Amino acid sequence: QVQLVESGGGVVQAGGSLRLSCAASGTFFIINAMGWYRQAPGKQRELVARISLGGSTVYADSVKGRFTISRDNPKNTVYLEMNSLKLEDAAVYSCTVEAVIADRPRDYWGQGTQVTVSS
Repeated sequence: QVQLVESGGGVVQAGGSLRLSCAASGTFFIINAMGWYRQAPGKQRELVARISLGGSTVYADSVKGRFTISRDNPKNTVYLEMNSLKLEDAAVYSCTVEAVIADRPRDYWGQGTQVTVSS
């Protein structure tokens, strides 16, 4: 099993910054891709950013140039640096990882952390 602990959410004014962290622990061989999704009230969950084991990244168009995803492999931790936050960035942000356990890749999700952007 893999446990994900997220931190860093909170309330920030529009234009401000926040940094989210998600640390994975448990018994696994390796963690492949790591990513962040978000879901705002009344909207579908959407991919925010994703990073491969090798460091390749994918971003939603809406956050390109403002958000940066990174990872610390020895710590099994993924980060999301969010700058120039907009009102529409407010959502519950959840991290996800693909962990290899017994030669099988499996997806795990964090509990989510609230990001509130005020005007």
